[in-house]
Order: sequence, then structure tokens, then C-alpha cells
Amino acid sequence: MKAALIVCAIALALGGCSEYSRSDRAVGGALIGGGTGAAIGAAATGTGTGALVGGLIGAGTGAIIGAETTPRACTARDRYGNVYRVQCP
Repeated sequence: MKAALIVCAIALALGGCSEYSRSDRAVGGALIGGGTGAAIGAAATGTGTGALVGGLIGAGTGAIIGAETTPRACTARDRYGNVYRVQCP
């Protein structure tokens, strides 16, 4: 259980560093979801198998949610300081 809490803390720290790119947010979501799913699976079943299954389901769900909640309003500035819209990475 202590290891699951450490993994969750690391995942939350890394998830806070995520920028607005879809791939970064998918990775952050997968880390947070995997850690949370593993903790819930371990608490619910009391076995390593439950933690593994919960972690896998949580990681998949977190990656999808992280990627799909990426803001689509990306902007950039030209050399004169004017703001314009660009395609998000």
C-alpha cells in the first residue's frame, strides 16, 4: 500500500507538469489514472492482481481522458508581438 501511495504522489507531481499537447496530457492522465486505479484495486481486493487490473484500467482511462480534454485554443505570437491562432500540437 505504501508503494501505491508513492506512485500516486509521483503521478500527481508529473501530471501537474503537463503542457497543452495531447501526448503530454495523455501521459499525465495515464500516470494519474494508473496510480489511482492501482490504489483502488489493491484496496478493494487486497491482492496484487486487483492492483494490476485496476492500474491497467485506470491508465487506459486516464490516457483517453487526458488526451480528449486538451484545450483546442492554441495561440502564438509573431515577431511584432501580435497574437494569432495556430494548430495545437
